Amino acid sequence: MQSHLAGWDDTIVAPATPPGHSAIAVVRLSGTRAIDIVNTMFPAKDLSRQNSHTLHVGMLYDEKKELDEVVISIYRKPRSYTGEDVVEISCHGAPFIVQEILSACIKRGARPARPGEFTLRAFMNKKMDLAQAEAVADLIASQSEASKNTALKQMRGGFSKELNQLREQLLQFSSLMELELDFSQEDVEFADRTAFYELLNQIEHKVKRLADSFQHGNVIKNGVSVVIAGKPNTGKSTLLNALLNENRAIVSDIPGTTRDTIEEILNIDGILFRLIDTAGIRSHTTDIIESMGIEKTFEKVKKANLVLYLINAEEEAHEIAESLSTYETMNPQIISVVNKTDVIGEETARIKFKLLKNPVFISAKYNINLEQLKKAMKEKTIGKENFAEDVVITNARHFSALEEILKSLKDVKAGLEKNLPTDLITIDIRRCLHYLGEITGSISTEDQLDFIFSRFCIGK
Repeated sequence: MQSHLAGWDDTIVAPATPPGHSAIAVVRLSGTRAIDIVNTMFPAKDLSRQNSHTLHVGMLYDEKKELDEVVISIYRKPRSYTGEDVVEISCHGAPFIVQEILSACIKRGARPARPGEFTLRAFMNKKMDLAQAEAVADLIASQSEASKNTALKQMRGGFSKELNQLREQLLQFSSLMELELDFSQEDVEFADRTAFYELLNQIEHKVKRLADSFQHGNVIKNGVSVVIAGKPNTGKSTLLNALLNENRAIVSDIPGTTRDTIEEILNIDGILFRLIDTAGIRSHTTDIIESMGIEKTFEKVKKANLVLYLINAEEEAHEIAESLSTYETMNPQIISVVNKTDVIGEETARIKFKLLKNPVFISAKYNINLEQLKKAMKEKTIGKENFAEDVVITNARHFSALEEILKSLKDVKAGLEKNLPTDLITIDIRRCLHYLGEITGSISTEDQLDFIFSRFCIGK
């Protein structure tokens, strides 16, 4: 892969809107010649003399050929997304028109942008740090209110601000300890070890809370796969329909009606739950198609983030113990859901299944206690702790770095407790500072940047 960092003096161009027919499309240029290139195609006005953050309407030409009537937006450096001169051409959204404009810009010296190159230039020009840049990709990919808000908070620098505060606090003590090494013959201490140890405890607490939020953040970003499983005729398809408030699955009293898995999305408080209705499990069946459905059910259960094990309230409690145990072996993230309580009564069902661990009693047919079930699903996947006002980690790379920071902090504390030499303690402090810097990009490699930005869309 060609390096992202090559050719910083060139100008890049790419469509900033998705391919396909639309009312409007946007072609974006960034670089030293962005304004000059578009100026040669726009005779209506001399763009080189126009101020930043201005709009200009006119016909765009390639030599004498009319391309389209467009709106030109000018953003002069450093007051632009990339920190360079940026021009955005808003044209009609026919793919043919977009391609003609791109070709005309390339003919005049622009280069097609690589994935994420506009945001990479923003990072290299210090318009944002690496964590903020990654949040841009998360914002584009967001599928819910919760994932959008989390990405926006990170893009605005909430996570970076916390990390920078921690890094500055560590640097203050680190610099004092490094100074001690310069006066090693004098046997002096510039850094108060007691105050430093207390600071380490505070930093460890904050980093641990950030790391702990990853489970919550991962759910917000990627959603939760939920398998609805159980014996035949327990009401799995009825529950799916009730949660979705539509007739998505066929409901029948005939056992084994569901042969294949059915998947649908349910949004609970901004978190996406991918509901998977599966074939009912029974020990013996001569139906080959049903057997294949059962095998698929087991595969889905093993891979799911959460399993709703549905129980028919009319069954005997001892009859479901073995089956439930089988599911718990495959996936410990299980909620026992006792359905059809409308038939025998909820109180009777509670007494009957009192040995189950935290069951939820519902009637899918009559929409009884479905809100209670939704609440249990949410708590089972993200816990009861409220991260609403906090910075939430959604990126696996950030989580991995935070784990390394925690290890380094423990090593520094152990070194202080054992009264190790200052030079050994400073090694662990430097390691901690290194991983803090890796997250924000103050310490990064070209390969790392290539990997991160290659996952972006072309026009971003």
